[in-house]
Amino acid sequence: MAESIAVLGSGGWGTTLAVMLDEIGHDCRLWVRNPDESTEIERRRENARFLPGIPLSNSLRITADPAVALAGAGLVLIAVPMESLVANLRIFKPLLPENAVVVSAVKGIAVETGQRVSEVAAGILEPVVLERWVTLSGPNIGREVAVREPTTTVIAGPDRAVTERVQKAFSAAWFRAYTSDDLVGVELAGALKNIVAIGAGMTDGMHLGHNAKAALMTRGLAEMTRLGIAAGANALTFGGLAGVGDLIATCESPQSRNHYVGEQLALGCSLDEITGHMDTVAEGIGTTRGAGVLAKRLGVDMPITETMRAVLFAGLPVAEGMERLMSREPVHELRGLDPEPRDG
Repeated sequence: MAESIAVLGSGGWGTTLAVMLDEIGHDCRLWVRNPDESTEIERRRENARFLPGIPLSNSLRITADPAVALAGAGLVLIAVPMESLVANLRIFKPLLPENAVVVSAVKGIAVETGQRVSEVAAGILEPVVLERWVTLSGPNIGREVAVREPTTTVIAGPDRAVTERVQKAFSAAWFRAYTSDDLVGVELAGALKNIVAIGAGMTDGMHLGHNAKAALMTRGLAEMTRLGIAAGANALTFGGLAGVGDLIATCESPQSRNHYVGEQLALGCSLDEITGHMDTVAEGIGTTRGAGVLAKRLGVDMPITETMRAVLFAGLPVAEGMERLMSREPVHELRGLDPEPRDG
């Protein structure tokens, strides 16, 4: 059954999902915050800034007016950067249609508070809206989805009927959606893998080899899982699509913004230089701070995250950061993951 869908956010991922949902056959509106950009996208039928080369069909409506985008929407997809989530939610709040399901495609952790996306939303939106809140996450490199290369994703939320409705709406021949009831785990996995991807970019930039990169990814996954368990998530979620699946894609894809940041840092560029040349947001940068706040609150040891924070914000040289990780005191591999107590 066709849905009326508002896609709020016209970055690469938001535009990709709007293109996909429109192609599936839904009545889809894409909200572009900047009126001039909205006019240009409408004129060109292409988002040349964030998704160049992908045509937008005439059936996909473009608007800079959030009221027009949200009018009558049964599904509301939010795909804005984490740093602008609060401001945007305040815009959307009075315009959300009654009984609309909210689908979050936002990946991040609040820098100051360590809150997950749905926790940030809970401080702004009415409680009844959060009952219909789901998150979407998986190995979803935007351009690959836009050109119909096959992938999978996870739709997670507390209400099975809601997640199954979204699953059906987002299912296409090249986009297979699974459901989950672990909102906490899927949100954290989607955010934390970006930190590890920065580290993976560093290993590539330093030409440290496949062994080092595989080790960093694996230990990064363990770190992600430890924090997830402490936050109340299901450990198995991190072995699924939103965890290891998204981790592999983000650490390996040349289109990964977070990998790019790590690689350029290893090549000697400053963080200001790197971000100054990027049109899009590398969410792992802010998430590194937010994850540190959350880890401290929950008492979880996260050496990779702490090293990335020191490199990004405290001037630690990349090579010294990698050396620091390798010289840590030896511990049991399953520390913090195995229900049985372990020494070290």
